[in-house]
Amino acid sequence: MKKHVTAKKGDMKVRRSKLEMYIDILKVLARNGSLKLTHIMYKANVNCSVLKEYLDFLIANNLVEEKTIGKKRIVYAITERGTTVLRYFRELRAVLPIIEEARTTAHIVNRPLPPSLY
Repeated sequence: MKKHVTAKKGDMKVRRSKLEMYIDILKVLARNGSLKLTHIMYKANVNCSVLKEYLDFLIANNLVEEKTIGKKRIVYAITERGTTVLRYFRELRAVLPIIEEARTTAHIVNRPLPPSLY
């Protein structure tokens, strides 16, 4: 999976996956309401060509909608479905440390994990 640079940590570059980029775009729209392309670009730290590609995906999956304001101004807004996906992602993220801890513990004592943790 293609990864994208988000920040430098010492001499190491920290990268975001596509999923993390999608979630960051949804978060920006959830926090700020409808935004123009350039505002999303700066707030989500994504270059323009990548952002257009990701917005196309999010629009195609009904997570973001494109709106025309006035005659020419185009803005993007998160949909109800996008808000739901963002909520589910946050809930899943809250559970993931517990799953990772259980995996580490199970591997240390050489026991198989219960199917619910896979």
